[in-house]
Amino acid sequence: MVGPESKSSPAAAGQKNSGSPSLAESYRTIPVPKNLGFWRKLLAFSGPGYLVAVGYMDPGNWATDLAGGSAFGYSLLSVILLSNLMAILLQSLCAKLGIVTGRDLAQACRDNYPKPVAISLWLLCEIAICACDLAEVIGSAIALNLLFKIPLVWGVCLTALDVLVVMFLQNKGFRYLEALVIGLILLIGGCFLLEIIFSRPDLRAVLGGLAPKMEIVSNPQMLFIAIGILGATVMPHNLYLHSSIVQTRKYEQNAGGKREAIKFATIDSTLALMFALFINAAILIVSAATFHTRGQHDIAEIQDAYQLLSPTLGIGIASTVFAIALLASGQNSTLTGTLAGQIVMEGFLNLRLRPWLRRLITRLIAIVPAVIVTVLYGESGTAKLLVISQVILSLQLSFAVIPLILFTSNRRLMGEFVNAFWMKILAWLVAGIIVILNVKFLLDFCGLTGNPSGHV
Repeated sequence: MVGPESKSSPAAAGQKNSGSPSLAESYRTIPVPKNLGFWRKLLAFSGPGYLVAVGYMDPGNWATDLAGGSAFGYSLLSVILLSNLMAILLQSLCAKLGIVTGRDLAQACRDNYPKPVAISLWLLCEIAICACDLAEVIGSAIALNLLFKIPLVWGVCLTALDVLVVMFLQNKGFRYLEALVIGLILLIGGCFLLEIIFSRPDLRAVLGGLAPKMEIVSNPQMLFIAIGILGATVMPHNLYLHSSIVQTRKYEQNAGGKREAIKFATIDSTLALMFALFINAAILIVSAATFHTRGQHDIAEIQDAYQLLSPTLGIGIASTVFAIALLASGQNSTLTGTLAGQIVMEGFLNLRLRPWLRRLITRLIAIVPAVIVTVLYGESGTAKLLVISQVILSLQLSFAVIPLILFTSNRRLMGEFVNAFWMKILAWLVAGIIVILNVKFLLDFCGLTGNPSGHV
């Protein structure tokens, strides 16, 4: 896809629209002083990886993990592990693209592809963002309903206030936004550490679940949830997000500075995603230990999990801890989702609007479908909607992953930072797995008499 139309060098890639860097109000606003030691320099670069990791533990993950744990026990832990390893590889490519070229993935698509192709990719990405935000917004609304009895529709509308939070924190400095996100991640991790202690899972069974099983591919119902886990973990819009926010650091604009920035950005995202792996796995482990082992194989609704946790485990605060973590997860995800929506719209369309208006537009694109769905379905069927939203994400994933691999493998675009041969092999292997699993799912789906999600 990157052919003769590609720019001839990283510098050339940045010449087009050079006056409008990604997230212009935050671009290169965080200095990285010279002559720092390893740990202090890692601290200076740390932050973007955690904003990206938020998308790997959002309410969409909860829906797929709860459904997978209650229905199939620990078997799908291997899918969570594999998805996380894929995410680590792809996010390292995103960081490299943004650092080397000075363009995020959306801008790179606009720079290098014909306009009809770029517009098509933008529309597909907006569909993915709507599906993702549907999960995040409904998850937050469910948490507000469980904790404070706020009706779902009003809860959905309240989540739109994250636009104000993002604007306020970005005006104070991007570090404040990162600090809020990291604080909420720690809260979620602490809550699920307690849930694991409460549920007392079988350690041997947990370790056994990390081993891949052919049944996951051969069983259409397991594959449906597995595809949902993959879509919930390796989110397409997170690839656009990371390639942009790594550019908030003010590193030296030479080969040495970029190489160092790539190294520390990769460490940052890898550590953050390992934390996300723990939380993702913990949700499934708690579901398997609490419900599957007691013969409750159809717990897919978040509300059902909340209602049953405390009485099943015999611990009064278990349900409250669960809901607090859900609220933190939903709010964290909507914060980063707002940024991702802005990056995608600016990058593909090169819109020059006031920051508050850009964010409001991108938020409405996501909020309006969520309000409509909530009004139509209410509390019933939210789990199916959440799982299906993650399957939609997975089906859109190839349209972000393939351009990313092509760009970072293009020597004319990346120069000396082009993907090594072994990296190309791994990256295309990941892309192949994503495409094959999605094709297999679609073939199974078309061959079934009913929706496979209906059996979960």
